[in-house]
Amino acid sequence: MIQISNLTKRYRGAAAIQDVTFTARPGRVTGFLGPNGAGKTTTLRILLGLAAPTGGTATFDGRRYRDLRAPLRTVGALLDGPGALPDRRAVDHLTWIARSNGISPRRVGAVLELVGLSDVRRRRVRTFSLGMGQRLGIAAALLGDPEVVVLDEPANGLDPDGIRWVRTQTRRFAAEGRTVLVSSHVMAEMAETADDIVIIDKGRVLATGSLAEVTGGHASLEQAFFATIGGGAR
Repeated sequence: MIQISNLTKRYRGAAAIQDVTFTARPGRVTGFLGPNGAGKTTTLRILLGLAAPTGGTATFDGRRYRDLRAPLRTVGALLDGPGALPDRRAVDHLTWIARSNGISPRRVGAVLELVGLSDVRRRRVRTFSLGMGQRLGIAAALLGDPEVVVLDEPANGLDPDGIRWVRTQTRRFAAEGRTVLVSSHVMAEMAETADDIVIIDKGRVLATGSLAEVTGGHASLEQAFFATIGGGAR
């Protein structure tokens, strides 16, 4: 379970996020929604140990990321793209991650096949399209067969088939009992993927609940989203 409690981050006195609180539960997909600059990535960076909070906590079953004994076996994350050196081959990038985390190199072939990159495993990452880079990032996130999956804008750069693939895989992860947290600003996709919704804007959580609870009284998740943040498209 992901537990975010009163999470606050200030930069030079200004709050990037303020008292952010929500829970993402096993067996469910939690959609973390907000416009650009709302505080989604800041929250995820703190959750994944990449930034220190000014206040509050972000934990996995009560443990901070830095306290996990085998992080990649507990949490798999896609944040800021594939994170691979441009001249490194895809298979070498994943093999390096696997070996440095005590994961069998045999797992590399399995995740490359899962994300549809087996045929290009020996290509340099610099030759990849944006969508292929996203798939490589997802492959890296899945290397440890983690209990928790955190994806930041996973459909970015993917074609319609790729977007459908991400949706199918995300739902499969939840069906397997994993905790899945997906950050996005694509309402239509989240309406088909998420069980629970968290809406954040200007650093504050404005709504949380099941998809049905958040969209209640509105024709769509998109309509509920704009009603919640108090305005039209930005």
